[in-house]
Amino acid sequence: MEYKLYVGNLPYDVTETDIQAMFAEVGAVKSVALIKDKFSGQSKGFAFVEMENQADMDKAIATLNGRDVKGRAMTVNVARPREERRDFGGGNRGGGNYSGDRKRKSGNNRRQY
Repeated sequence: MEYKLYVGNLPYDVTETDIQAMFAEVGAVKSVALIKDKFSGQSKGFAFVEMENQADMDKAIATLNGRDVKGRAMTVNVARPREERRDFGGGNRGGGNYSGDRKRKSGNNRRQY
């Protein structure tokens, strides 16, 4: 069974090591996953922490939820299961009729392409 927690409202400069240390104070930590932006590598301000057992998970919620971390009140609660994402099909995720060429725009004061 998984004992996974959602940890939110984290400062952007908190590391996985920092989170590991905070949660290790209250129980055995199985894993920590700090969620980062795939392009910039910057933290998105939330993480998932997996605890070893139910007692440690409950203690982490009771002890750490609302704790001040660098001026922010950390949110700790049970993680919900990941929802299925809808596939819209096709490789082009953009909208409109993009043909690869920019169309000329006409009119006053408009940039010409």
